[in-house]
Amino acid sequence: MKMFINGKTADSSDGATIDVINPATGVVVDTVPAATAEDVAEAVKFARAAQPEWNKVPVWKRAEIMMAFLDLVERDKEKLARTLSDETGKPITEARAEIGNIPIAFKAFSERAKHLYDEVITAGSEQGQDTTVLITRREPLGVVAAVIPFNFPCDLFDQKVAPALLAGNSVIVKPSTDNPLTLCMLTALLGEAGVTPGAAQIVTGRGSVVGHELCANPDLDLVTLTGSTEVGIETAEVCAKTLTHTALELGGNDAFIVMADADVELAASEVIWGRMYNTGQVCCASKRFLVHEDVAEEFTKKVVEKISALKQGMPSEDETQIGCLISEKAAKTVEEQIQLTVQQGGKIVLGGDRDGAFIEPTVIVDVPKTADVAIDMEIFGPVVPIITFATAEEAIEIANASMFGLSSCIFSADQKTCAKFACELEAGGVVINGASFYRSFEQPFGGYKYSGIGTEGVMSTFDEMTHTKSIVLKNIL
Repeated sequence: MKMFINGKTADSSDGATIDVINPATGVVVDTVPAATAEDVAEAVKFARAAQPEWNKVPVWKRAEIMMAFLDLVERDKEKLARTLSDETGKPITEARAEIGNIPIAFKAFSERAKHLYDEVITAGSEQGQDTTVLITRREPLGVVAAVIPFNFPCDLFDQKVAPALLAGNSVIVKPSTDNPLTLCMLTALLGEAGVTPGAAQIVTGRGSVVGHELCANPDLDLVTLTGSTEVGIETAEVCAKTLTHTALELGGNDAFIVMADADVELAASEVIWGRMYNTGQVCCASKRFLVHEDVAEEFTKKVVEKISALKQGMPSEDETQIGCLISEKAAKTVEEQIQLTVQQGGKIVLGGDRDGAFIEPTVIVDVPKTADVAIDMEIFGPVVPIITFATAEEAIEIANASMFGLSSCIFSADQKTCAKFACELEAGGVVINGASFYRSFEQPFGGYKYSGIGTEGVMSTFDEMTHTKSIVLKNIL
């Protein structure tokens, strides 16, 4: 697989490559170029040169090009899904669903772009401005770097690349080194659809080289990154030196709260969606399960029964419901986190074992609220740590003790209780009677505290990717 630079496929300048491994089998799927610092600088130069030309393309025409891109995605959808499954370890059914999201996102952003109207502050709205009219308009920032993680590469490609291009920016994609292949294919399809050469590019390679060089380049105007809090802070520090804009969607340790009056069957069912999807590798997945002591035993029993019924297997098989993690290294980290949670007082009642990149879905009970996982240790895998509480106030205290605040959820039959939690939980989202794993393309998605800066979605991404210019018609009346 090649990079896509200035409208053409490209190798790295020194010919170096990186193997992309199928985590389920250990077999090399393909290779990608290991870009050099010089390659990154060239990509930024091409992006800077292409952006004014792309911005001259009217919005309606940009939207038509996005629709042509969707036709190509439809043509190649099974190949894209198979590639995504092979390089990620994602069950093929989930990979197909992720590819199926591309039209939803690109159509929504295209329609929104056509309705980003200029605004007028009328004469006389402010004392002393009786004869002056002020017009505000949106203009592109310039060159956008889209740093995309491994867990939902296509969904995050949609969230970042579509609005960047539709706003008139040029965009450089930096995919995860673990699974860059599908995004290489998608970026090349944008070129095939008619995007100006240089306006949509992808550069592959290690974050220490490609990511750093992108963020440090003074010709970059925005870094939109989804990833770990640690990487987000490092990115912000580098970007601060050139006052490059940043939009950061970072880690989460979302609280899943079950009150005594909750529908326990519903809550247990939502664990399957909210924690097992993508083998638990979801930023806004529920990761801390705070359950009222009166229903903890019932909840645990139902969760164990439902998880035990799931089929874990090879991601390429249609029957598989749970695949593997992105790498054996990632699985070893989750294994160590499970062991630490047990050392701190937890008791495994389901799973807990690892085989290569495969982690058994795991349920841990009796987890104390002082354990690392109950506060700031984000487990990126199919693990359900259950922490009991006695009162609503205690649940809120435990939930808010974390440095993270991405999303959260509350299960209760009492809407006053739900409203109380919705207002008092320190998180960017609160789902009522559903798992915290909820993200529509329309919603402004983002977190509190160390979970990020800014929001992303059809409602808000254009605010992150455009300047607001004021045009003053002084004494025009």
